[in-house]
Amino acid sequence: MAGGAGERFWPVSTSDRPKQFLHLSSPDKSLLQEAVDRAAGFFGTHSTYIATGVAFADLSRRECPNLDSSNVLAEPAKRNTAGCQVWVAANLIADNPNDWAQISIAVLTADHRISPTEGFHTTVRTALDEAERTGALVTIGIRPDRPETGYGYIELGESLGDSFAANSFREKPDLATAESYIGSGQYLWNSGMFFWTLPAFMSELERAQPEMAAKTREIAGLIRSGNLDQANEVFQKLPSISIDYALMEKAERIAVVEAQFSWDDLGSWDSLRRSFVPDTDGNVSLGASRILESKEMVVYNESTNQEVSVLGMEGVVVVVTDSQIMVCPAARTQEVRKLNS
Repeated sequence: MAGGAGERFWPVSTSDRPKQFLHLSSPDKSLLQEAVDRAAGFFGTHSTYIATGVAFADLSRRECPNLDSSNVLAEPAKRNTAGCQVWVAANLIADNPNDWAQISIAVLTADHRISPTEGFHTTVRTALDEAERTGALVTIGIRPDRPETGYGYIELGESLGDSFAANSFREKPDLATAESYIGSGQYLWNSGMFFWTLPAFMSELERAQPEMAAKTREIAGLIRSGNLDQANEVFQKLPSISIDYALMEKAERIAVVEAQFSWDDLGSWDSLRRSFVPDTDGNVSLGASRILESKEMVVYNESTNQEVSVLGMEGVVVVVTDSQIMVCPAARTQEVRKLNS
């Protein structure tokens, strides 16, 4: 999935170049390039698809030229993550009319930091095996290492061997609630990654969202017959809701596999201090900069013609592009989207 806006990384992330196209985890590759490499290393390029919006389809193809251009599935309108899954499922059914029931899907994310790749592949294998063996909808949960209020949580139920039952999905909590989750040991962060067979997805969708399931089949038929304009029109009539709300919270069979890798959803500028190794004063800098007598700074300089100099500061984020300068306390980086209104 590569359709997010990434508003909390303004001014570098814009409507023309959202978060997944930025170098926020590696100085050499965008988040999307890293994600495609991880997926293709497991599934191969032929079976790796990018699901994104029409506006980002060409940019996605340029970022990932190793993928066939037809493997970029451009959703005709923004319909949240549930719409994304409908569009992908409809395209796969249309392209495989006689054997789509044999297809398994790993729904991965294009804008998260994940390492090491070996642990990721091990977890994906476990999740896919569980989905194929049981017919459950499977997700990956991340063992929390801090009381994070910016993530959703999954409450674990009974052990199922290589996975757990999911008792409930919890929205982003306040700090006290997050601390109670950590203390209980029964909650994992919701990674937003999902695994299912296509028949299991359609069966659960038909039960939880029958109208959406019917439109998935209708869109698949229209794509198969080459009537793309009408397929787009049907898709645009879908509600804009998340896959968690539309399906995962209502499905009968949900399993959770605990991640064997470290993960960060890179939700704001201060998260770069977890992605890159800070200096001895806790500072992280990318691009031309000088940081003196300062602590716990994040300096991101994308400008090609100026250096950023910082003296005597603590806990501040400085972001510079060729046209914008953004400065804010690290504790308020979740609010950066206010500046882009």
